[in-house]
Parts: sequence; structure tokens; C-alpha cells
Amino acid sequence: MDIVDNYKNIISDIHKINKKVTLIVVSKTFSINLIMPLIDVGQYHFGENKVQEAVKKWTDILSIKNNLRLHMLGKVQSNKVHDVVNLFSYVHSLDSEKLVLQFSKAEKDLSKKLKYFIQINIASELQKSGILINEFKSFLNFCKKENNLNIIGLMCLPPVKDDPSKFFLHLKNLAYENQFSELSMGMSSDYKVAIENGSTFIRVGSKIFGDRLS
Repeated sequence: MDIVDNYKNIISDIHKINKKVTLIVVSKTFSINLIMPLIDVGQYHFGENKVQEAVKKWTDILSIKNNLRLHMLGKVQSNKVHDVVNLFSYVHSLDSEKLVLQFSKAEKDLSKKLKYFIQINIASELQKSGILINEFKSFLNFCKKENNLNIIGLMCLPPVKDDPSKFFLHLKNLAYENQFSELSMGMSSDYKVAIENGSTFIRVGSKIFGDRLS
């Protein structure tokens, strides 16, 4: 399996639907040695979900290549917020007032602003993180007006066994109603459907690297 060929196939799929979509290569568990060929062909956006792994993997390379952008895709633990602000450019999983307060403080401490997606629990699934739709307005106000976070859009993870398109469309409408143009939707299994339903950031890993390393 050739990682660069797989990557180019994804880029080709994107360009057939919407060239403006940003591909986030989900590089969690994979080493810099496997990632470097993608950087060499012009990929700049990468996604991680474990802060400690990201710090070890990316700190040195980010000091050399300042055009790279890291996206935090996973649940953020309170004691890792400072590291996230220091290393990452985007957070796709903002989903609690506690985190909002911590990110706001860390941004001030480090004199750095991140870009955030609010994670929406689009199907009100008990096992999933995310803000419920009926709580979204008040949470958005808390993020933007009370804590001055730069909220750029919304993110969701649709139910695994359902048709994702209706959930993507639902999130698109929610974003439109609140004047957001950025949507983080779609992974290896459904990125084409996500783009067709308005996604502007897709998160693709296994379609490029193959199965995750343990």
C-alpha cells in the first residue's frame, strides 16, 4: 500500500466535488517517517487525538516547518489544555464550559489564539461527546461573547449505522442559521457524502495509511 498514492486518490476525489475542501490527514499512531512523504508532496494539515503522542512526534518538525497545522480531533483532558494551545492550531472537539474556560486562560497565558469547532452531538447519542442542539445557542454565547474564543464552525460524528447524509445536512443547516461557513464532517468511510453535504474540513486516516497501528 503506497501512502502517497492513497493520498493523491483522496485529493482527486476532493477536487471532483469541491476543490476548496481542506483535507486533514489523521496521523495518530503513525510515525513521522510515514508522515514525511506527505509533507514532502505538500500536505500541511494533520490530525491527532492524543496530546502526549503529538508533543513527542511533532514538536521538532513544527519548529522547522512553520507552515504545518495540527488539528486536535479527540477529547481534551483538562491537564493537557496548555499543551494543546502550545502545539495545535485547531481544536475540533470543544464540548464543555470547563474546557472553554481552560482554553481561554491558556490562550492568554501563551499569547496565542486557536481556531475552534464546537462538537455537536447531532443525534443525541448518550455514548457520544458533544453539545446537544437545544443547548447550542447558550454554549456558543459562552464561548464567543463571554470567553472570546475564535469559533470558526461546527463538527459532528454521525451515528455509525445510519445514513450520514441527513446528519451532515442537519449540521450544515445549524451552521448556516448561526452564520458559520466551516464544517468539520466526514472521515474515511463517508468523506464524499460529507463534502456533497457542505463539509469544508474532512478527517481521513485509514484510507491513506491503512489500518491503525496498535
